[in-house]
Amino acid sequence: MKNLITSVIALLLACQINAQGNLEDPEKTQSAQGSVAMKATLTSASRLFKDKEDLTSVIVIIPEETVVDVTNSDSTYLFVTYEEVEGYIFRKHASINSTPVPLTAGEERTGVVSQSRPPDRSAQPAQRPVNDRRTRLTNKYGSDIASRMMAMKIWKGMTAEMVQDSWGSPRKIDRVINGNDVNEKWTYSKSWLYIENDRLVEWGPVR
Repeated sequence: MKNLITSVIALLLACQINAQGNLEDPEKTQSAQGSVAMKATLTSASRLFKDKEDLTSVIVIIPEETVVDVTNSDSTYLFVTYEEVEGYIFRKHASINSTPVPLTAGEERTGVVSQSRPPDRSAQPAQRPVNDRRTRLTNKYGSDIASRMMAMKIWKGMTAEMVQDSWGSPRKIDRVINGNDVNEKWTYSKSWLYIENDRLVEWGPVR
């Protein structure tokens, strides 16, 4: 009888040890399956900033309905990856997708991912959006001016629209109207620009 009880206890201990051995570490399981990246879909075109404290640091304009990877966020900005470029966009210009997308080990992180069906690996590489910033500026102003704007350069005689296409929207505009004359002072985070009757005439650093 004593031997029977001892055998039963040994059998129960063996089963418990075996069950524990089959338990998986959740962190290891997640690591094996790949990390989970949040996605966001742009509800309107948005500028991608290199530095959220400097609104003149525009890298590119991201088109509406583009899906981007989100790696961090605060109440105003999302830190995203778009076409292998990282930067900040305004949170109000995007909607966080409700279902996280698992990324398996070795999967390439891209700025545009189809959510409706898996990517066709046999297809040709996706073309860059036809309305990306360089293409749009080239179509609008020609290649020479587009190159200067991509380098975020400004010069006297630019129209207000050209300034905005190069530097983005200012943080503040002070406007004075005197008869038919309209004078504006555009203030960015580090510079101010003076525009008379839609033409850039002067600029300087913010003190």
